[in-house]
Amino acid sequence: MSKTIFLVDDSATILLSVSGILGKAGFAVEKASNGEEALKKLNGGLKIDLLITDLNMPGMNGIELIKKVRTLGAYRFVPILFLTTESQQSRKLEAKAAGASGWIVKPASADDLLNTIKLVLH
Repeated sequence: MSKTIFLVDDSATILLSVSGILGKAGFAVEKASNGEEALKKLNGGLKIDLLITDLNMPGMNGIELIKKVRTLGAYRFVPILFLTTESQQSRKLEAKAAGASGWIVKPASADDLLNTIKLVLH
């Protein structure tokens, strides 16, 4: 059975390109274009194996989303990766404190993306 990856990003281009890479690698992909939409889907009982979220999104940013996801019992231990253009150490530490499992800097190559996903889905 394939693993389901939930992709949250306000960029349609990123959603398209990353879901294409994941789909080719055999993953099932669910998408949301912002934190609020992502939470609605999760609260609706969406079953996922990994959450990949952007940091900078309108409304609720990725760190706020992670904090909220970590309060939902079913998702407390689901790995969460940050996919962002920011590479500042302070942001990484903030993301980790919120409950992120890892960090991918955009633009990420397909290999980098898939290797990082394999590490957290071991």
